[in-house]
Amino acid sequence: MDFLEIGKTIPTTLATLLLCCTVCVRVCVCVCVCVQVIYYEIGFVVCAALGLLFAVLLPIVGLLFCMCRCCDNCGGEMHQRQRKNADCQRGLLTTLLLTTTFIITAGVLCAYAANQHLSSQLKNMRRLVNSNLRDLHTFANDTPAQIDYLISQYGTAKEQVLCDLDNVGVLLGGKIHDELGKEVRPALDGVLNMAGVMRDTKEALENVSVTLETLQEGTGKLQFNLSVVRAGLSNALSDPACADALSVTGDICQNIRSSLAQLEISANYSRLPGVTNQLNKVNDVLRTDLSLSVQKGLVAFNDTPTMVTEQTRNVAEGVRNLLDGIGKNISSFSKQFPIQSSLNNFTVMISHTHSRIEDYYPEIDQIDFYRWICCIALCCMVVLILAFNFLGLLCGILGFDRHASPTTRGCVSNTGGNLLMAGVGFSFLFSWLLMGVVTATFLVGGNVEKLVCEPFSSRQLFKVLDTPHLVNPTWRNFIPGYLYNDPDMDLTVENLYSNCKENRGIYSALHLDKVFNVSALLNTSVYTKEVSQKFEGVRVDLRSIILLDAEGKQNLISFTETGIGEINFAAYLEELNKGVTRVDLLSYANNLDAQADQLSRGSLQTSLKGHANTLRQIHSHQVLSLQQSMVISLFNTLNQSIRFLERTASDLSNKVSEVVAAVDAAQFLISQNATFVVNQETEKYKQTIIGYFRQYLDWIKTSLDMEVATCKPLSNIMDTADILACSFLMDSMNTFWFGLGCSTLFLLPSIILSVRLAKFYRRMDTEDVYDDIETIPMKTIPTYDTMTRFPRASAPPRQADW
Repeated sequence: MDFLEIGKTIPTTLATLLLCCTVCVRVCVCVCVCVQVIYYEIGFVVCAALGLLFAVLLPIVGLLFCMCRCCDNCGGEMHQRQRKNADCQRGLLTTLLLTTTFIITAGVLCAYAANQHLSSQLKNMRRLVNSNLRDLHTFANDTPAQIDYLISQYGTAKEQVLCDLDNVGVLLGGKIHDELGKEVRPALDGVLNMAGVMRDTKEALENVSVTLETLQEGTGKLQFNLSVVRAGLSNALSDPACADALSVTGDICQNIRSSLAQLEISANYSRLPGVTNQLNKVNDVLRTDLSLSVQKGLVAFNDTPTMVTEQTRNVAEGVRNLLDGIGKNISSFSKQFPIQSSLNNFTVMISHTHSRIEDYYPEIDQIDFYRWICCIALCCMVVLILAFNFLGLLCGILGFDRHASPTTRGCVSNTGGNLLMAGVGFSFLFSWLLMGVVTATFLVGGNVEKLVCEPFSSRQLFKVLDTPHLVNPTWRNFIPGYLYNDPDMDLTVENLYSNCKENRGIYSALHLDKVFNVSALLNTSVYTKEVSQKFEGVRVDLRSIILLDAEGKQNLISFTETGIGEINFAAYLEELNKGVTRVDLLSYANNLDAQADQLSRGSLQTSLKGHANTLRQIHSHQVLSLQQSMVISLFNTLNQSIRFLERTASDLSNKVSEVVAAVDAAQFLISQNATFVVNQETEKYKQTIIGYFRQYLDWIKTSLDMEVATCKPLSNIMDTADILACSFLMDSMNTFWFGLGCSTLFLLPSIILSVRLAKFYRRMDTEDVYDDIETIPMKTIPTYDTMTRFPRASAPPRQADW
């Protein structure tokens, strides 16, 4: 039971301890703050105490000084002792008093300038206040227009989306076409290349066929003529003169007879097989226009953007309807946010405040006038003292006669001394009042400058205002506590001022998302989801595109069955590498002439020379002509055609198979696997459409944060308050008390110097007397005989004679 009671009392005890600890912490904080304040204010307290001491003691001292002088003490006796350094003393005192008077003059001029500056600056107060209120009016009037502009710009985003929807064929279909074209175009290009090979093959076969006939005809005629010459030479060598083998004639005949076998053609083209069969098959293949088939497939493939436009028409219409719905939601933005009513109330408050401020202007002017009169009166007090000092110095300096004795000083000099003493009297009369005013303005101006103005410039004042739990013990930050009843929000005076100083929007500066969350209203994901749903229905069917029909494929296969590979390319190339004749006919004819010249004149010699001339004619008319005009070009054409046919025939079946396989793969991609490409490009197109919405909504949010209803006028109000309170009022007040205080402080040396200096200018009642013979020491005449011997005046007796 005891433990149960103890357990029940534990929470209460802990709560009490926690409360005590909290109170102790607050007390410690308060004590620390008080210590800091006392440490900070100790200088002001000391200065204020000295000022008050000055204001209290100086009138008392003046009263005592006056009473003392009335008793002929404290310099009140009208007697001046003659000293050797009197001139130096008088000059020094004059210089010091003149310097002090100039310092006092500078101080009072400074105070007077500060007084005038404050009055003139207060006239600018209206301009600053009116400028700030005008900025607030502009702020209130422009904000609805800015909001309307944000909403109106939705039309720009909508137009861009509609433009993309109208060009869906080019944008989406074009991308699909380009992606599929990476495989389709090479395949169709391969078919077109193969069609070109077919045409080139036909041309090569025709060249081979025509060239072969021409060569066979030319070499046939040459063979016939050479056989005729060979037969004629053989008959000529049957002459009886050639019968004797041991004779020279017989030997020559035998040599000629052995060379007759060389009179033949070298390349025999009649043995080469023709290419007519292959040419006919190629012509049969070319009856089908393969290029036309490819062109049809290419036209069908290039029609992809049109197909995409037709097949996505329903999706485009759905997105257009969605655009209208989104536009209505955005248009309701300003209606959901009570901008107009709030700004109307704000405008009324500004106008009411402006009118009330205008009502205060006459009172402010009247108060300033009274203040100006009071300050001028204070300055006039100092000016009065300065007037006595300057006049006293002027009269004293101008009227002083060095040769005159103290009792015979002139009226001007005596007036100067009296004016200086009048200045001393007014100094005693006014100094306490002046110092009291200086002390009061010093305490106010100095503390405001140190505690308000300087902390405001260094932003330290904001840190003090933002001290947690300062305004309300339960609030961490008082601004959100008052505005939103959420004191834990990170909204401080410093943040608010900094954001407004940077001319940011009031929406972000005041965290108005707590009242009206634009991010929730303009949630991009909502619109993204709706647009995505519309594009889920995009289905693009490209199965109707036929890249190459069956007839075109069969045409390619038939080309491999034309028999080009059966041509004996080696035999052709072998014959092409041979010459026209086995021997050079011109050389053979010259050799035959040379051998005939070795024979004796007769029918044999004549016959041999005739056959030699015949060979020359054959060489010049047939061989040379065949070589120069016909054989070289024919050989080249035939050589090129044969080599082309050889290259074409090599691995022709595999090449055609590769082309057909590439076409089949591209056709399969379009018909069966185009879905991946379509989905990929559709997603990109959808993200582009969504990007317009996202960009527009992000622009609205950024504009609300940075550009719409910028709160620079609010920071300007604080800056204006700083200008009015610190730059205008406090700076002028501090300058005033500084100048007036400087003048008041220097009244003390002015009093002392004036009292001391007045002795040298005033006319004395008695003076020191010296004997004519004795100059040193001074001789003092008894008082009873003074009037007899020195009617003017007499010196007081020495202390020994009393």
